[in-house]
Amino acid sequence: MVIAALKRHALAAAAALQFLTRIPVPVTVPFEPVTLARTVIYFPAAGFLIGAILAGGFAVLKLFSPDMPSAVMLLAIWTALSGGLHLDGWMDTADGVLSHRSRERMLEIMKDSRVGAMGVIAAVLLLLFKFSLLAEWFGQQNGVRGLSLLAIIPVWSRWWMGAAIAGWPNARQGEGIGALFHLASGRQVTAGFMAAAVITVLSLTVNGLAWHETLLLLAGCIVLTIITGSLFAVWLSRKLGGLTGDTYGALNEAVEAVLLFAGILVIHVI
Repeated sequence: MVIAALKRHALAAAAALQFLTRIPVPVTVPFEPVTLARTVIYFPAAGFLIGAILAGGFAVLKLFSPDMPSAVMLLAIWTALSGGLHLDGWMDTADGVLSHRSRERMLEIMKDSRVGAMGVIAAVLLLLFKFSLLAEWFGQQNGVRGLSLLAIIPVWSRWWMGAAIAGWPNARQGEGIGALFHLASGRQVTAGFMAAAVITVLSLTVNGLAWHETLLLLAGCIVLTIITGSLFAVWLSRKLGGLTGDTYGALNEAVEAVLLFAGILVIHVI
């Protein structure tokens, strides 16, 4: 029974990596509701793998490359690690909700594979914002000391995706990603939250931060994630009558951007 449970969780972890990243995972996973609901627990772990790669990339680029080209290359790596999945959701969401059409028409626009003007504008602004923050981070003398902060940003943005999946109704009744994850519940989200908190504490502690600094930063991550994610989720849900796969990606991008900005402010302090 223990072995069977371990196997189920191993498959869920593999599914989280396959769903949220483009990192090769040579395992065949049944993408069925029961398994996908369990993957929510491992969303933060998938985010940490992305964050660890980003931190490693930052450290390597810092050795030989100027700040601005380094920021471009790291942002390219960041986007590529998810295959642009979340950025695509950000663009589709912008096209839909900023069209100021009826709810049904917004959902149709978001389903269209073509990108409109609002999607392009939103993507450009987001990428410019992230690029400017990364360039600023590279320019800080103690930027390397804050690498653990960079590593945990994707942890909390992915955790919030799971929270949004479980916490808001699916705007497309019986369709899309929301339908696949319909069995996700607060229990999985809570387990994911605990995983995110443990990952955060360990990362910051290993990076040499004192306990009071670690706990303060953990609290900051939690508060900023919940406030940012909730505001966006409530607004999108009112517009669309629920959330969709595209909006989950948009929420991830929004939380990442806010935490990245907060990280720069923290770097100035530590």
